[in-house]
Amino acid sequence: MSAWYEKAIFYHMYPLGMTGAPKQNTGTEGADQFRKLEQWLPHIKSLGCTAIYIGPLFESASHGYDTTDYKQTDRRLGSNEAFGRFTALCHEHELRVVVDGVFNHTGRNFFAFRDIQEKKWDSPFKDWYKGVSFDWQSPLGDPFGYEAWQGHFELPCLNHANPKVRQYLFDVIRFWVDEFDIDGIRLDCANVLDFRFMEEMRRETEAMKEDFWLMGEVIHGDYSRWVNDRMLHSVTNYELHKSIYSGFNDRNFFEIAHNVRRLEAIGRSLYTFADNHDEDRIASKLRTREHLFPVYICLMTLPGIPSIYYGGEWGMEGKRTPDCDEALRPAVSPDDFEKLHCELTDKIARLGAIHRDYEELHMGRYQELLLTNRQYAFARHGNNRLIITALNNDDQEAVLNIPVPIAASEAVNLLEDNEILPITDGKIQITLQGCSGAVLKIKGEL
Repeated sequence: MSAWYEKAIFYHMYPLGMTGAPKQNTGTEGADQFRKLEQWLPHIKSLGCTAIYIGPLFESASHGYDTTDYKQTDRRLGSNEAFGRFTALCHEHELRVVVDGVFNHTGRNFFAFRDIQEKKWDSPFKDWYKGVSFDWQSPLGDPFGYEAWQGHFELPCLNHANPKVRQYLFDVIRFWVDEFDIDGIRLDCANVLDFRFMEEMRRETEAMKEDFWLMGEVIHGDYSRWVNDRMLHSVTNYELHKSIYSGFNDRNFFEIAHNVRRLEAIGRSLYTFADNHDEDRIASKLRTREHLFPVYICLMTLPGIPSIYYGGEWGMEGKRTPDCDEALRPAVSPDDFEKLHCELTDKIARLGAIHRDYEELHMGRYQELLLTNRQYAFARHGNNRLIITALNNDDQEAVLNIPVPIAASEAVNLLEDNEILPITDGKIQITLQGCSGAVLKIKGEL
């Protein structure tokens, strides 16, 4: 039996932004923002999503990744009790919950770092951080130096070679499982985490909860180094993300197809996305806005575990600046859902339903069927079923003759009111309008 995450569609929530929470944590108790987030759940379900990735959540000083307390939800969002109510409601809606695990670094107000500031070399926590040295001072005026994430000294790096640090972080995960019944952790900065630490985490979490999912944030590198039976179940597929928007902008489907072939061995396990809280909105990256829907067809039918970043279903735009990500993380009121609803929203919901209903789109084998710069068709194989996706990134209408790799007599276009298309001499002939696509269910014997 397949694990829940193999057939999931995620909805990515950045709660500090979407609720309009204050940019800085003043230490005062705030409103229960989880009440607002609960109002999103019916909308999320309507898109066909079956899981939520929500984060950052830990108590922090500003953007959420400068953790000050690993066992407390950020007070700008609400209390632990409020988050417990939220996760219980998610599970009632049959939505799994995955949270951010910011385990590479802490904020400067984390208790262990504060203890070093106070006691210096006498602190029992001086080995909790990388590179602690009392021979130099940090740029922020500390009486010691330390290793900081990418040179940002407000984010001191934890020392995962220290067994006490590892055990503390495993206890943190156990706390979130026991208290809130979370279903997985997304590891921030997984590309720089110690491999032995992640291997041990895999063993620890497997004992905590069945089908507990570990997904890592990895941008560059050989993804199979992280995704294997010993370490993580999945990582972020930035390679596919880049090839999708470049492939559409350059009218070059070869880039997408090459990437899918290159990652074929592990591609079905990777976390795929059109945009996220760190990337410019896909609607702002695309040169042709009409390509938005074909991009989501790729997201929902290519190998991978797809994710919709909040606002993507409305074609929301936004670009980061060199020193600010706020445009990527806007506040959205549930009262505005009806106003924001558009044709793209319905199309994504239709794709979500197709992904839910056809197991070949979960972990099914990929097969390339037709490829030119501007037209692309591929199959996903399931148990005695087949789905074919056809895409046209040209502005003009295109006629595609797609080979069908099984004996069959007709196909059903799932995006066009179940339009029936004949299969003649082993091929489907389909006319695609400019900047469009089709998802075809093949009726026949495999």
